[in-house]
Amino acid sequence: MSRAAWLVLVAGCAGAPQAPTYEVGVFKPTAQDSIVPPGSALEILWQEGDFTEGPAPAPDGSILFTDIGQRIMKFDPRTRQTTVTRDPSGKANGLMFDAKGNLLACEGAGAGGNRRISITSPAGVVRTLADRWEGKRFNSPNDLAVTKDGSVYFTDPRYVGNDPREIDFEGVFLVRPDGTVSLATRDLEKPNGILVSADGKTAYVADNNSTAKGNHHLLAFRIAPDGRLVDKRILFDIGPDKRGIDGMTLDVKGNIYATAGRGELGGIYVFDPEGRHLAFIRTPGDPTNCVFGGASEPTSLYITTATPKKYALARITLAHAGWHVSSPK
Repeated sequence: MSRAAWLVLVAGCAGAPQAPTYEVGVFKPTAQDSIVPPGSALEILWQEGDFTEGPAPAPDGSILFTDIGQRIMKFDPRTRQTTVTRDPSGKANGLMFDAKGNLLACEGAGAGGNRRISITSPAGVVRTLADRWEGKRFNSPNDLAVTKDGSVYFTDPRYVGNDPREIDFEGVFLVRPDGTVSLATRDLEKPNGILVSADGKTAYVADNNSTAKGNHHLLAFRIAPDGRLVDKRILFDIGPDKRGIDGMTLDVKGNIYATAGRGELGGIYVFDPEGRHLAFIRTPGDPTNCVFGGASEPTSLYITTATPKKYALARITLAHAGWHVSSPK
């Protein structure tokens, strides 16, 4: 399928977009300039990674991100220096800080993988928050979202690693602050990126089955009072034989910034909370995740992505500030 048939970029439309009636696999931005200021360009900050993922703004303004296999990196916007902050990382993937300044990490499967959710205190003490559900080891924790009360939703697919599986499905789990684990939903095929809206009422999940005929969906769930994810809705279907959505982040308006696609179609796909198509930001290779910077650079979108050289950390200035549970606006 040609680029024109699959992706139509319509920039600068004013006003709120109407309810979408898009066909499968067709992305039609309706508000490009309101998301990406004219002249704003992507900047490569560091590109020495094997597979970069999981960017997260730290309380001190730095950006932590993972380099899978075994490193957590730290980029300092003031000095523009990137250093190793944890090695080995337990195959850390998605990262996020909670409102108390603790670092939560999804540690995956494979050689050296801990298959757990870890929590690192501001003093640097690392411990296991959860590594089992009903006595069974997790498949490979991938990405997470932290709520205002400190609970953690995380996705548990298995993309890589030959570790024996103890859970025979790939779901979304909820870890309470006391470490209690419950199943949030198994009503999807292969969950990847996950977000929780600022009001705590909605969870957005990427159902990203890497098989050609598997699901490639952006999903919305209502969060029930007991924490379960219910009333699934498909906001966007990328379609078969495409690279689906990986990591995601939110801005203060509730818009969703999702990494997806490959080649000319690799980049950040921006949706409003109902799935309307707003903007597209092309990346130099397949993107894996994104997050907005902290208080000192709230409109800077940090992106982990492949480049023709290696995997990288990149940045672009956008129109809206990001939303973080660690510093809600």
